[in-house]
Amino acid sequence: MKVEVKSYVEKPINTAELIRLYSDAGWWENRKEEDIEKMLTREVSVGAWKGDLLIGFARAVSDGKFRAYIEDVVIHTEFQKSGIGTEIVSRLLKELTHIDVISLFCEQDLVPFYEKNNFKYIKTQYVMHK
Repeated sequence: MKVEVKSYVEKPINTAELIRLYSDAGWWENRKEEDIEKMLTREVSVGAWKGDLLIGFARAVSDGKFRAYIEDVVIHTEFQKSGIGTEIVSRLLKELTHIDVISLFCEQDLVPFYEKNNFKYIKTQYVMHK
């Protein structure tokens, strides 16, 4: 069965399915369903489906013109390393073509994946969190 990658506008993402996907990745166990639902309606996001099963997701936080930050690129463990991550990132970037600068944060072991997707590692910038 073919995997479909679609924007949230084309195929809305079910909150419970996204929670299941986050859980598979060991992410965000304390996030509330109503907060995730609110997030989905405010941000640019894409999902990957195999039939009716959500197997991948990515979103971007943006000011709508100058900056966007890609967040939560997650692929179900059974489908990792199959090209779905590249498809999701490509589709998300297509949704963001009007944005001047698109950034993301990732773990060091994911740098090669994002470099293959035309992102550049910049050693002079630092990630800071409060």
